[in-house]
Amino acid sequence: MVKIVSFSPLPEGVVRALISSVYDGPEVEVVVINEYDEDAIVEAVKDADIVIGDYTFKIPITERMMRAMQKIKLIQQPSTGYNNIDVDAARKLGITVANVGGVNALSVAEHTVMFALALLKRLVYAHNSVLSGKWEQDEMANHGVYELFGKTWGIIGMGAQGRELVKRLQGWGVRVIYYDIKRAEDVEKQYGAEYRDFEDLLKEADIVSLHVPLTEKTKGMIGENELKMMKNSAILINVSRGEVVDEKALVKAIREKWISGAALDVFANEPPGGSELLELKDYNVLFTPHIAGATNEARLRIIREAMENIARALRGEEIRHVVSGW
Repeated sequence: MVKIVSFSPLPEGVVRALISSVYDGPEVEVVVINEYDEDAIVEAVKDADIVIGDYTFKIPITERMMRAMQKIKLIQQPSTGYNNIDVDAARKLGITVANVGGVNALSVAEHTVMFALALLKRLVYAHNSVLSGKWEQDEMANHGVYELFGKTWGIIGMGAQGRELVKRLQGWGVRVIYYDIKRAEDVEKQYGAEYRDFEDLLKEADIVSLHVPLTEKTKGMIGENELKMMKNSAILINVSRGEVVDEKALVKAIREKWISGAALDVFANEPPGGSELLELKDYNVLFTPHIAGATNEARLRIIREAMENIARALRGEEIRHVVSGW
C-alpha cells in the first residue's frame, strides 16, 4: 500500500480521487493533516511515501518532520511558492522537494500588466471618483495619467514568470531590462531584453516588478536604500512574496513620494490586518489578496501537475520541478 500524507486543506476523498486519476498502482492510503501538531505529524509521516505540502503555508514542513520520513519518495508542494518547507534541510537529508514550476506564470504575468496599467492610469482613483458623483475628466491630468508605451520595464527574476511577462509586453512599445542571478541570453536574443545589474535596473526603470522566490538572498531585497534609488515617477509591483519587500520602508516611500506608486499581491503577513500599508488609501496603491496566480485555469494546471509529479515519483520516473535556491 502507498501512503500519502497531505498538509493541504483538501478532504481525504478529494485527494484520493485526484491521485486515482493519474495513478493506477497499489492501493493508496491518504492521511490529511488539519492542524500543526509537530509530534502528531512526525508520527504520521514515518511511513509516508509521499507528502503533499500546504498551499496555504499555515503548516510548515520542518527538519524534524523530514528526519522522521523513512520511506519518503517526494515532498510535493502544490504551488509555485515553497517557503513553508525547509528546503535546506531536505537537501541535506537527500529528500526531493518539488513545486509545480511555472504552470501559473501566465496568470501572474497578466496580473502584473494589469497592475502597471491601473497604476499608470490611476484607475482606482478614477473609478472611485465617478462612483462618488464627480466627473474629473480634466482634473485627472493633475494627478498624472500616463501611457505604458515608451516606458522602461525592469523585471527582477527571469524565471517562468519573468519570461511570460516579457512575452506579454511585446507590442506595447516597452523597453525591457532585467536582473537575475543568471543571464537569460535566450530571452535577450528572442525578445530584446537587456541585462542590468540590480542597482542599475532600479535607477533606470519606470516600472519595477518582482518575480523571485523567497530565500535568504531575496528576503528584504527591496528596502529603503533600494526604494531611494528608484525614480520619483517609478512604480513598484510585487507578485513574488511579501517579505521580499521591506513594507515599512515602502510605506515611507509612498508617503514621502520617493516613488509614484505600488501594487502588491503579496504581504509579509497574510491577511495583512493592521498593516500600515492599508492606511495608504489616498495614495496611488493597489492591493489584491494573493490571487495573481490563482485563476481558475491556473488552479486546474497546478492540481494536474502536482498529481502527475506524484505519480511519476511512485512509478520511479524522473520528477519535474525539483526546487533549488534563487
